[in-house]
Amino acid sequence: MKRIIAAAALTLFTAGLAMAAGPETITIPTRMGTVTFPHKAHQERLKDCKICHEKGPGKIEGFSKDWAHKTCKGCHEEKKAGPTKCNECHKK
Repeated sequence: MKRIIAAAALTLFTAGLAMAAGPETITIPTRMGTVTFPHKAHQERLKDCKICHEKGPGKIEGFSKDWAHKTCKGCHEEKKAGPTKCNECHKK
C-alpha cells in the first residue's frame, strides 16, 4: 500500500514538473510559413495548462491547423490580444 501511495505521489509530482518545465518556444513548420509559438510566455500568462492540454502535459491530442485556428486564434480574438492575421503567426 505504501508503494502505491509513493508511486502516485511521484507521478503527480513529476507531472507538475513537466508542466512547469515546458519548452521555451515551439516551432511548427507549415506550408504557409513557420509558426514560432512562445510556449513559456503562454504558460506564465494563462497559468492553466488544461486550456490547451485537456488530457495533461505533452503533445496536444488532435492538434491540427483547424485546432490551432479555432483554439489559438479564437482565444486571441476573445481576449483582444495576440496575433489573429495569417502573416502574424506564419513567417516565410
